[in-house]
Amino acid sequence: MSQSTDPASPAESPSPSPAPSPADSPAGRIAAGYAFTGPALDLGALLWDGACLPEHQIRIPLSMLNRHGLVAGATGTGKTKTLQLIAEQLSANGVPVFLADIKGDVSGISAPGAANEKIGERAKDVAQEWEGAGFPSEFYSLGGIGPGIPLRSTVTSFGPVLMSKVLQLNQTQEQSLGLIFHYADTKGLELIDLKDLRAVVAFLVSDQGKPELKGIGGLSTVTAGVILRALTAFEQQGAAEFFGEPEFDTSEFLRTAADGRGLVSVLELPAVQDKPQLFSTFLMWLLADLYTDLPEVGDLEKPKLVFFFDEAHLLFNGASKAFLEAITQTVRLIRSKGIGVFFVTQTPKDVPADVLAQLGNRVQHALRAFTPDDAKALKATVKTFPNSPYDLEELLTQLGTGEAVITVLSENGAPTPVAATRLRAPRSLMGPIDAAALDQAVKSSLLYSRYAEPIDRESAYEKISAEQAAAEAEAEAAAAAAEAEKQAKAAAKAAPKPDPSLAEQVVGSGLFRSLARSIGTQLGREISRSIFGTARRRR
Repeated sequence: MSQSTDPASPAESPSPSPAPSPADSPAGRIAAGYAFTGPALDLGALLWDGACLPEHQIRIPLSMLNRHGLVAGATGTGKTKTLQLIAEQLSANGVPVFLADIKGDVSGISAPGAANEKIGERAKDVAQEWEGAGFPSEFYSLGGIGPGIPLRSTVTSFGPVLMSKVLQLNQTQEQSLGLIFHYADTKGLELIDLKDLRAVVAFLVSDQGKPELKGIGGLSTVTAGVILRALTAFEQQGAAEFFGEPEFDTSEFLRTAADGRGLVSVLELPAVQDKPQLFSTFLMWLLADLYTDLPEVGDLEKPKLVFFFDEAHLLFNGASKAFLEAITQTVRLIRSKGIGVFFVTQTPKDVPADVLAQLGNRVQHALRAFTPDDAKALKATVKTFPNSPYDLEELLTQLGTGEAVITVLSENGAPTPVAATRLRAPRSLMGPIDAAALDQAVKSSLLYSRYAEPIDRESAYEKISAEQAAAEAEAEAAAAAAEAEKQAKAAAKAAPKPDPSLAEQVVGSGLFRSLARSIGTQLGREISRSIFGTARRRR
């Protein structure tokens, strides 16, 4: 765990907002919508008519962070720094944070930032009392690929819907995979790693396994072949490392540090950034697992955890209907379990409408309009905002780096006025910490010894292999017995007969047989006569 040497600093937000402009001015009316009474995070200062107004602070109520949110904008507009800014203040308020480090530049949240001229100018513009500070952090990796405590899932926990997504299966194949999972569950075949799943699929299309699924639909050889080939391709991407034991307990993300600040859990993904579909789906598993395990708590004064879902558009690309329904349900219902989810992507249209409708807090950085598609996306984005005095279509193309259009949910749950905002500067290091410091932070964590070493216990692969080995041994024994019997019969048939005795030779001779027949005939006549009462003819 890497922490700043500075003492825990309270959130900057609980102080009352500065006095607003006259209520009848546009800037005053906008600022009045952000004058919250309870704890809130400070995002920045209002921009109006080309000027930054530090007396008008734009904030987000802490209690509304479980109503989810969206951080969007073109590449290079400051989305990552916005994540860092929000994560820092959540940690300072005792709220744990989970965020994915796609490019490897978020690890700096664990170390104090260094003052420079640019930060000083930004702090002056937005009336920020800036002081460098690091925040308590844990670093994770997917299956131990790259630096970090390994995060692993069993195949069973991952489930057929998410597995279908990463294997890029169609709807019919997804249904067949669901049938395979169902069979494994009912037969007590634990699906821990990918070789377990492969073994079950291969068994169900074997002569021995085909009858097992006949009553509930069966599994076609063609579909099984598609699934097995997809598993092979998946394993070639290194995915086998992500499935196994010890399985990570996602409740570890809900911890706070000894000083009361929330732990920032950073998932280091640079080593797998060329596998976007994999890590985006794995992030969805983390969220779904939290949803399954946590109890209902309703609305809290502050969330239990805020989860930042970076590169969110990758999650929805090519998603099946079942997958989208699962995401929508999770996002809709996880709020009542005290979890807030922020999707981070380029444009709101990257997120399905049903999911977008659940995102009450919006931070929209600049968009580009270089192509017809860009222009179309810009118009679509503008339509997702409430009515405002800004010309949003023009404003969104003119925002500078570190500026955004914001609307959040007020303390009573109503949308706040749209506010163009110059955002505050993060207090932690805006860049990665060095590799040695990262490695030290990972290995000094109390979780490292618990999750670092993989475990391979008996599961479906071993059970099926043992049954097949026993069946093969039994078949071989039966075949050997049948062959032995066949050879014995053949040997008996081919054995030479012994020479007959003198008596047997006499009895077996032709003369003896002829004599025996003659005597037998004569004797027969005598007996026949005596029986039927006929007398012998006298001579």
